[in-house]
Amino acid sequence: MVVLEAPPVRDTRRVSAAVAAAGVSSFALLYAPQPVLPQLAAGFRLDPGSASLTIGVATGALAVAVLPVAWLAGRVGRRRVIVWSVLASVIIGLLLPLAPSFPVLLVMRAVQGVAVAGFAGVAAAYLADAVGTARLPAAVGAMIAGNSVGGMLGRLGAGFAAGPMGWHGALLAVAVLSLLCALFAALTLPRDHVPEPGSQTSGPGSETPGRGSPGARRVRRARIGAGLVGPFAVGTLATGAFVALYNAAGFRLAAPPLSLAPAAASLVFLSYAMGTASSAAAGRLAARLGWTKALVTALTVTVAGSVLTAHPSLPLIVTGFAVLTAGFFAAHAIANAWVAAEAPPSARGRAAGVYTLCYYLGSGLGGTAGGVVYGHAGWAWLIGLTSAWLALAVLAVLMTRRSR
Repeated sequence: MVVLEAPPVRDTRRVSAAVAAAGVSSFALLYAPQPVLPQLAAGFRLDPGSASLTIGVATGALAVAVLPVAWLAGRVGRRRVIVWSVLASVIIGLLLPLAPSFPVLLVMRAVQGVAVAGFAGVAAAYLADAVGTARLPAAVGAMIAGNSVGGMLGRLGAGFAAGPMGWHGALLAVAVLSLLCALFAALTLPRDHVPEPGSQTSGPGSETPGRGSPGARRVRRARIGAGLVGPFAVGTLATGAFVALYNAAGFRLAAPPLSLAPAAASLVFLSYAMGTASSAAAGRLAARLGWTKALVTALTVTVAGSVLTAHPSLPLIVTGFAVLTAGFFAAHAIANAWVAAEAPPSARGRAAGVYTLCYYLGSGLGGTAGGVVYGHAGWAWLIGLTSAWLALAVLAVLMTRRSR
């Protein structure tokens, strides 16, 4: 077994900065269409549920690709896969405004989702190798903060550019911004160690088919299943609720009586600043309260924020989005770090891949289902649906605590 020494603090900061930049690039591209869904619906004559497929297809493809990509990264190197991921997703982003029809746009978004899987499915395991478990919660918090900054910048950039440039120019502007971040990540990200065939390391995802007895492998799988059900449920249910609310937000804000212009409606995505702050602080919350209490607290805050958005007053709607965004990103950071810290070292890469699979299945399926519910029944019913999902996530976390 190869024991990886903890890197110097300077290298840890370099790793965190590079991964954060990759997160900004990836998530700006992944969610850039969200604020222009009403414009896409008008341009292609779609209802809200169909327009939401622009997000759902990309995140669904990401979910399908994440485990194969994680397997590939364990063999060719996680840094190499991350760099390929950010560069390929940017190239597709630059081509996306040229899509001549909605079906072609969906195909391109699906390919882009597969490309983003190279970052989303590998980054947490890469960080666990690069910074060690002692510094992992802070590094994962920085990564998710970068993800939230990317989501916010992508949405705001697209929303503000949509007025003068249309949805084509909006997506192009976000792709250019993402290109700069991707180049920074590619040039800054430290090289990782690629194990020789048959070698054993303590890093995530280093398990091999012949390692240990079948009984030992069954024990490792049982530990993963029993100890990580809660964070996996959070990845699916809480993410589905969060994306569903934001997918429908543009339609609600643009409709009477609010009737906001795209640039004004996109200001709701400034709430992602709250997510950036809460995800960075989530490690301290988990250290103080423990995984279970911290996660239940974050999910409760998310429910409270979503309920606030049901009020017709614009200030309360904006406040509700800020609160639910802070709660969700704290929950996501805690659940992600829980998986990386609690999984056995030999199965950490596989566990991180399963969490990412749950996260993007929730994003794709939940986000699309939320668009359909909003289009047919309105915002109040959407709040009821997403609150039920969040309550189920809380129940799963509490049951996981009892099972351990």
